[in-house]
Amino acid sequence: MAFSFSTILHIIVMSAEFFTGITVNGFLIIVNCNELIRHRKLMPIQILLMCIGMSRLGLQTVLMVQSFFSVFFPLFYVKNLHGAAMMFLWMFFSSISLWFATCLSVFYCLKISGFTQSCFLWLKFRMPKLISWLLLGSLLASVGIASLCIEVDYPKTEEEDALRNTTLYFAHRTKIKKISEVLLVNLALLFPLAIFVMCTSVLLISLYKHNHRMQHGSHGFRNASTEAHINALKTVITFFCFFISYFAAFMTNMTFSSPYRSHQFFMLKDIMAAYPSGHSVIIILSNSKFQQSFRRIFCLKKK
Repeated sequence: MAFSFSTILHIIVMSAEFFTGITVNGFLIIVNCNELIRHRKLMPIQILLMCIGMSRLGLQTVLMVQSFFSVFFPLFYVKNLHGAAMMFLWMFFSSISLWFATCLSVFYCLKISGFTQSCFLWLKFRMPKLISWLLLGSLLASVGIASLCIEVDYPKTEEEDALRNTTLYFAHRTKIKKISEVLLVNLALLFPLAIFVMCTSVLLISLYKHNHRMQHGSHGFRNASTEAHINALKTVITFFCFFISYFAAFMTNMTFSSPYRSHQFFMLKDIMAAYPSGHSVIIILSNSKFQQSFRRIFCLKKK
């Protein structure tokens, strides 16, 4: 089987992204599971990071399976990997990954921001219960979105394919209708994204006010609160960049505008696979404890 240059490049990039994603997301799961075994309980941030690791691992696996079959078994990919089961898994992990990241931004907003309004403090003191309800709501919302996407997927039966190919007009009309339905369902993801942007904005305002107080106070250097703000913002802003690129590539892919197995087709797959691995790398790099544990587990710690 001969492969083009774009196909070989795609195999290399996807393999690197897959092994990176498996490593970093598996690390988040293992570290927090180890904490659960040792202490019999987890802090809200540990629960969040473990859930994020599992959702990203699932999404990475779905994308890798699609990529593998699109390269080595193209006929099987066309016939079987756009069915209801794969669409459900793809949309479920895409949605729940966004919802969990939104929960993480809510946690950072409540934990780090220095606002003292009564409503803000009320939520802050009830953070463990709030995070538990947010995680449960994220799971239910993701199942609902994934279930709706099954209903709007492209028809795959032979009878429907024959009917759709009878006239170019009918094919075009069916395609436009299905694309519109997919776009409409995915607009539901704008809600958690709006919450995420709002929490990020609160963190930015809090950091600005904190720096303003530091400059006019007795301390002129960064303290622990400043570092916490910056690390949290680094995590949420990089997530926003990764997810926007993933979402744009995903929606472009769902329009089927890129020719199958073309350079553009493989590039969209690579962009989507960068999201579940890249953001988890940033989470680890932004946490000194994770960095130490990562080096120790993978024997990277200097002697």
